[in-house]
Amino acid sequence: MKIEDVYIWDINAKWLGISPFQLMENAGAGVARAIEEKFGKGLKVAIFCGTGNNGGDGFVAARHLSFENDVTVFLVGDEIKIRSEEAKHNWEILKKLDFVKIKILKDSSQVKALNLEGYDVIVDALLGAGTKGEPREPIRSAIEKINEYSGKAKIVSVDLPSGYPSKVQVKCDFAVTFQWDKEEFEGFERIVAKIGYPKELHHLVGPGDAKFALRKKGEHKGQNGRLLIIGGSEDYFGAPYLAAKATSYLVDLVYLVMPEYSAKRITDPDMILRPVEGKNFTRENLEEVLALTEKVDAVIIGPGIGLKDETREFVREFVKRCEKPLVIDADGLKAIAEDLSALNGKTFVLTPHAGEFKTLFGEKPEGSLKEKAELVMKKAEEINGVILLKGVYDIISDGKVWKYNKTGNRGMTTGGTGDVLAGIIGALFALGNSPLRAASVGAFLNGLAGDMVKEELGENFTALDVARKVPNAVKWVLEF
Repeated sequence: MKIEDVYIWDINAKWLGISPFQLMENAGAGVARAIEEKFGKGLKVAIFCGTGNNGGDGFVAARHLSFENDVTVFLVGDEIKIRSEEAKHNWEILKKLDFVKIKILKDSSQVKALNLEGYDVIVDALLGAGTKGEPREPIRSAIEKINEYSGKAKIVSVDLPSGYPSKVQVKCDFAVTFQWDKEEFEGFERIVAKIGYPKELHHLVGPGDAKFALRKKGEHKGQNGRLLIIGGSEDYFGAPYLAAKATSYLVDLVYLVMPEYSAKRITDPDMILRPVEGKNFTRENLEEVLALTEKVDAVIIGPGIGLKDETREFVREFVKRCEKPLVIDADGLKAIAEDLSALNGKTFVLTPHAGEFKTLFGEKPEGSLKEKAELVMKKAEEINGVILLKGVYDIISDGKVWKYNKTGNRGMTTGGTGDVLAGIIGALFALGNSPLRAASVGAFLNGLAGDMVKEELGENFTALDVARKVPNAVKWVLEF
């Protein structure tokens, strides 16, 4: 697990109803417990706190330690800069306590004048994992002051040594890090304290994942994703249009490639239409369509493309020769099922429902969520790609881990919502996300948009209603 996962899990925990106050309380209590288990009680403890959430954890630790120890809190910085509600709340509690001494150190001269002789334990709760570069004053002086007592007092850092990984960092005896050890951490001893994350967070897709997936890259047209959608046939023109409509809210440029016969029915100015000759895709269209992939970041193939023999052959050949990340959906899956070797060496997401999954792999996903997930994971590993199994709970795997999505409702059984989903996944791919993140967040946003439509219209709505709610779903995530 990485540092980024902490932020994602915190947001997803909040979505489940686990408040940041609970997590801070559990983190601070975990630090206090680790100190007493290692060094006993009746200690003289100095706790250095910054104005961020790392400091908030320190405030909580101070309260817990004060029950059987002599505690002094040194706030490094101005109390009006204490940022989050939960850190402010715990600071206000500390100020009401008569048996916790508080000293506010607003500048480095006050820090440098400190004498910490006689303290058994010094707790470093100055900076968390989100800080970059070398620490600035007065935090820098506080780190240097703590390090003066290295070897004389026990030094315990909250989450990680303040200043890590820069040259100016606390020399701690150990850090109490939360819930799991982080891949990026090295060079210091760690104790892991659990803070109340439930098992679901290992697998559940939520707004935390979506927040990271929706980060924009640039301010010029084309820098935030260019996507190519290949679909449509003499029988269908709505499916590729729905995928393109959902996509148009998320990326800068959407190219919609369709047979000219069905392309004539599309009049939406948000799409850049690229009609090809004929009523259905055939091998004759291959070079022309492949040329279009050169100026895009990702490709969706399959919505409404039909099942004609020559079209299926076109799909397989296109996939074999396409160098861009691919979302393969709907009839595209049936074409690929005839020769899965077309996927070798490709970066892709397949989006089958249970029936299409059986067509692809010869096995029907059945049983519990975990049993289905294990099958999806096994097949994803075999084909070395990402599979999104659509269902009441969508299950997504890259063969190494599996995720599941709980958003969505019965109204989404209406035709076309799968095309909207493919569009969102393609857009997230074009924004530079990994296949696993693009697929899992795509499922989340698609379901969230559907839930927003249901709230407004009840369970009777169309896929176009869902596509049009995509910007509302994005806004909700970014504001969560």
